[in-house]
Amino acid sequence: MKILVISLAGIGDTLIATPLIHELRASFPEAVIDVMVIWPGARDLLKGNPWINTVHQRNLLQEGSLAAARYFLSFRKERYDVSINTHPQSRIHYRLAARLIGAKLRLSHWYDHSTWFDRLLVNRLAPQDYNRHSADMNLDLLSLLGKKPQLKEPAFELFFSPEEEAEADALAAEARLKGRRVIGIHVGSGTTKNLIFKRWPLEHWIQLVQRITQEREDATVVLFGGPEEKTENERMLKEVAHARLVAPKTRSLRVAASLMRHCEMFISVDNALMHVAATMKVPKQLVIESPAWGPTLAPYRRPFVLMENPAVHGRNLEFYRYDGAGIKGTPEELRRAMAAVTPDAAFSAVVTALAKPD
Repeated sequence: MKILVISLAGIGDTLIATPLIHELRASFPEAVIDVMVIWPGARDLLKGNPWINTVHQRNLLQEGSLAAARYFLSFRKERYDVSINTHPQSRIHYRLAARLIGAKLRLSHWYDHSTWFDRLLVNRLAPQDYNRHSADMNLDLLSLLGKKPQLKEPAFELFFSPEEEAEADALAAEARLKGRRVIGIHVGSGTTKNLIFKRWPLEHWIQLVQRITQEREDATVVLFGGPEEKTENERMLKEVAHARLVAPKTRSLRVAASLMRHCEMFISVDNALMHVAATMKVPKQLVIESPAWGPTLAPYRRPFVLMENPAVHGRNLEFYRYDGAGIKGTPEELRRAMAAVTPDAAFSAVVTALAKPD
């Protein structure tokens, strides 16, 4: 049997698919299990995964529709028996990709805006539920193959080389993290659709970090992020200008993930690094509620504290649903919504969390 797992959405969404990938290997030990992703970061997170045969990565967003169609059609020669569109991939383009790839069995979920046309593109569908995690809804797809989950404790998975762990440990030593209460911070968010408006205002981050460095002498703040957060991290380093604020130069997302082993706390909005921190079992996670927040994407099977957003106040589905569109609201409205979580409220949450045992 040949299985292709299609995960063309965000980097974090690919990490969400790892419990399903492990279950597929447990159910079909002799199968060829390949994965298709768009983002280099998603490919990197799957590196070394023993349950996967091949990861296919190509940034189709930089190419036109015709080139993308040719790319998907080229996979017909692989003769996949099964393709699986993992949750959440609500845009119909993802199901069209599955149809072009041409596996006999094409699995997906039934989204809010699904129509009869979706049934022409994929031929086995599972329902989605906004009250359940995307990882668990992915596991539901096993039943469409006549299988049940076998793992007692499904979890997100990352596999590091000894060299990557040694590199992360060297960065921790250089930053003098040993014996410190290390608080990781990631200021970014996804950039597709209008998800960049999930970001907490940089001025709020600066105020929060200033208070932590000034009032918590036992804590060191570590800034995480790639090229997309370079400008913000540099500004924070300049404006806070404190010895206990560091931004280690990690050469890859994998090394950054391994560095999280040294963190006691991680603070972010709901983004890919939030899922990475949960995978690394950072003891304390604080998540700033965005309009796109929901149970489908919480830190999976991990304790966390949600910094509730008074501008959202339980109306998340009014702002964002899996319907192929972005977050509802103008840029100004969404910026105001994210600003509603104040630096004082965030600092209070940090202090409370630090006072609790791991």
